[in-house]
Parts: sequence; C-alpha cells; structure tokens
Amino acid sequence: MRLHLIGIGKAKAGAEREMTLRYLERASQAGRALGFSSVDLKEIEESRARRGEDRKSQEAKAIRDHLPSGGVLVAFDEHGRTMDSEAFAACLGAARDSGKSVMTLVIGGADGLAPDLTASAAHIIAFGKMTWPHQLVRIMAAEQIYRAMTILAHHPYHRA
Repeated sequence: MRLHLIGIGKAKAGAEREMTLRYLERASQAGRALGFSSVDLKEIEESRARRGEDRKSQEAKAIRDHLPSGGVLVAFDEHGRTMDSEAFAACLGAARDSGKSVMTLVIGGADGLAPDLTASAAHIIAFGKMTWPHQLVRIMAAEQIYRAMTILAHHPYHRA
C-alpha cells in the first residue's frame, strides 16, 4: 500500500520542512517491511481567492485532482474526532490489510478543508481541540505516520 500526504502550501526551507521530510523518510523506510511501499508528500499551491470559502473550494478541487481512484481518504481537520496513536496505526494497518492500494491523508490550508471533501473521507481526524497552523499539522501528521509504522512493527519508539 502506498501512503500519500497532501498538504496545501509549500513549506519553506528550514526546520518545518526538514522535520516533515525526516519523519516521512523514516516512515517510508520502516513501512517497506510492513507492506507500505512508499510514503510521499505532495504540496499543492494555496488558492489566491479572496473569500475563505472560495479558497477552500479551489483547494479541494486541486486535492481531488491528485487523489488516486479506489483509495482511502483521510482528512486532518479540526472538526474531526481525536484518535490516539494506536488507533491511528490500526487504521493504517486495517486499510493495508483490506487490500487497498493507496491511502491519501490530506491537510487543508489556513482556512481548513471544504466540507464536501471531508464528507468523502473515510476518517476525519483532529489533533485535539486546539487550532494548529497547517504547517505544524504537516509535521505532526508525518510524525504520527512514522509512529504508526513503529507501532505496527512493535518497535520501542512508541512507549505508551
């Protein structure tokens, strides 16, 4: 199974980008032995529309243009449900075991995700009740993907 992380906006060079890429590289390496053939990041340009609803709509269209058919869609959204790391790992493992070829995890821009996009997601996940900048959510999602791989591999990285 392939994992795609799609984020709105391009992370600038520096610590944010380096951390995201470091966790995704670790996840990709750990995941190969677990049946996850790749973990990729796709950055989509932010919409320049004036209104927030228009930006979300345009960004949702751009995300849909990059969604592979027949895959599982997971949305990271502040209105989603919270999930612990073990449950997230189980979610990835169940999708892999179901025979799906790809899971796409999406992070919206500063305005969030369009409701019609989140409505089509198999899971809508929030990183708690606080609002987080979308660039930090990208790092947290990348780390949780890596953590999920270590949980599935029974590696001691996750010490819960």
